[in-house]
Order: sequence, then structure tokens, then C-alpha cells
Amino acid sequence: MALNNAPLGKSSDYPDRYAPELLFPVAREENRQRIGLQDGRWPWFGEDIWQAWELSWLRPSGVPAVAWAEFRLPAASPQLIESKSLKLYLNSLNQETYSSVEQVREVIIQDLSSACGASVTVELFDINRSMATAGRPEGFVLIDDEPVEQVGYEYDPELLKLAGDEIVSEKLCSHLLKSNCPVTGQPDWGSLLIEYTGPRIDRSALLAYVVGFRQKQDFHEHCVETVFTDLMSRFGFEELTVCARYTRRGGLDINPWRSTSAGSAPRVRLVRQ
Repeated sequence: MALNNAPLGKSSDYPDRYAPELLFPVAREENRQRIGLQDGRWPWFGEDIWQAWELSWLRPSGVPAVAWAEFRLPAASPQLIESKSLKLYLNSLNQETYSSVEQVREVIIQDLSSACGASVTVELFDINRSMATAGRPEGFVLIDDEPVEQVGYEYDPELLKLAGDEIVSEKLCSHLLKSNCPVTGQPDWGSLLIEYTGPRIDRSALLAYVVGFRQKQDFHEHCVETVFTDLMSRFGFEELTVCARYTRRGGLDINPWRSTSAGSAPRVRLVRQ
């Protein structure tokens, strides 16, 4: 579907009845072709992890129930789901009556899977359940204070370079990731997590590269795929994982994860989420 038909950036009436038709799928392929990937052949495993903090419905007694949710969309799905349409869809559950949490979960699984074209994993949690927060996950080295000779604010993969031929395994983190929504131009803030085995990355160069996303207009998912593709195509790492933990907007945060290793993304929540 064309983005000019998406609800993002437009005035919308919030539904008061269940409306799965509000979900707006966006094809992934065009953006992947822009970074040189073709024919459905992607060099990663991965998921898009959505955390939804504004979820409610009615119990049979008429008393509302609330929860928070985690949705995992496979990176191999042909479509992602536009964020405002997901928010509108979730709000359409507010005045619907469900007999149990499990019934709500099954409805959401069916609707999200249909919209993105692949099986989506859905978990619903009691709001009394807490998740640990941290400045960054254990073992990651923050690069945000590395010296940068010349700072620029335009995306430039040519900034990336190695610090030498030594093969290392390390985990790097920057909280300075910022991109802009391709529809509204609104800023999207995030923390970038990179874990790799291969020749050592020049940390100052990596920081300059991350800062270069500051004016880039792209979806969260495609920013992560761009970082993964840039690093792998230039340095041919033995192992590579790239994840971004984006700040919550409209009750949702989107956290794409791409890796050379199969599996599921770890469950993490950072302080800005």
C-alpha cells in the first residue's frame, strides 16, 4: 500500500469498536532494494519487537482490564505494520468485551499475522510485572564520548572504517541514534546496540556514522537493516547482531533486531522506554 494512504500524519478518529481493517501494512521490499538487497534474499535473521503500553478491553462484568504487550514480527514477513495504524487498532479493543486474556491474545495474533503476512508472536503481561531497566545492557561499551574530528549530520556509510586487522569479539552501544519518520518528519530517538566478531571497528568512525543518521528519514526497521548491511558488506564479520531500542511514541516502542545467528531477540528494556 502507498504511504500517502496511511493514517500516519493525518487527523484520525479513534474507533470505539473492534476494527482490524485499520491495520496498515507496508511492504519491506522497496526499502531493502534501496540498500542493494534483491529477490527476497536477506543476509540476516531477525524480529521487530513492539512493546505496547496502552492496551485495554472490557471484562464480562463491564469492568475494564489493562495490560502491556509484546509483539514479535518476523523480519522475513513481507510487510511491516505502520505504527499509527497499530495504535488505532489497539484502541479499537477498548470497548470490546472478551472472556479472558487468552482470547484477547488470540485475536491480536490473528489480526497482526494477517496484516504482516507471517506468524506473529504475542504476549500480554499484567501491568504489575516490572522489567529491569539499565543505561545499557551488561557487557556493552558506550562509544558516545569517543573523539570525532569532523561531525556531520547526513547519512554517510563511507565514514565507517576499521581500527586494524586484529580479530575481536565486542559489544558496542550508542544512545545517539536519531532518525526521522519518513511520513511526518517527527524525530525517532533510540539506542543502537552492535555485537560482532571480526576485525576491530574504529569506534570514533562508528560514532560519526551513527550521528550521520540524525537527518535520515526512514522507518526504524530499515535504519537497523541499513546499519547491518553497511557493516557486513564492508567488513564481512564472522558474526554480527544489530539492534535498536527506540523511545516510546504514542504508547508504542519499536525495537528491530537483525543477526547472522538464528534465534529470538533478547528481552531488554532501556530507561528511555
